[in-house]
Amino acid sequence: MKKLLSAAAIIALALTGPAMAGETPAPEGASVYFVNLEDGATVKSPVKVVFGLTGMGVAPAGTEKANTGHHHILIDRAPLGKGPDGADEFDANLPADENHKHFGGGQTEMMLELPAGKHTLQLVLGDKDHIPHNPPVTSPVITITVE
Repeated sequence: MKKLLSAAAIIALALTGPAMAGETPAPEGASVYFVNLEDGATVKSPVKVVFGLTGMGVAPAGTEKANTGHHHILIDRAPLGKGPDGADEFDANLPADENHKHFGGGQTEMMLELPAGKHTLQLVLGDKDHIPHNPPVTSPVITITVE
């Protein structure tokens, strides 16, 4: 009986404890993409960036609703994967800094100030806690040139 109660307690803690990173499911075929930019485009700053999403909906950060998330744009950094410290970035909150812009209000476009030169961009959909879904919903990395 003690073993049964211990097992039940462990299961209850697992179900009520904090969500593990990267465990929010994404439906098969969900994708994010740049609506108005393509790889190799030449643009002027500020750059209007429109986020596209298929197979899921957009919801503000903190909203717990199946098959939704909010956008993040990665600027001038390696594709999402293993971080510089070797940690799996798909299992952690996305940082907020000059290379990681969050759109936790549910925004679907932005004006991006970039200096002249080549820049890389990638879209990543985050769950209510800014963690990529499982499987991750990411765009290919594109390179644009700002005149």
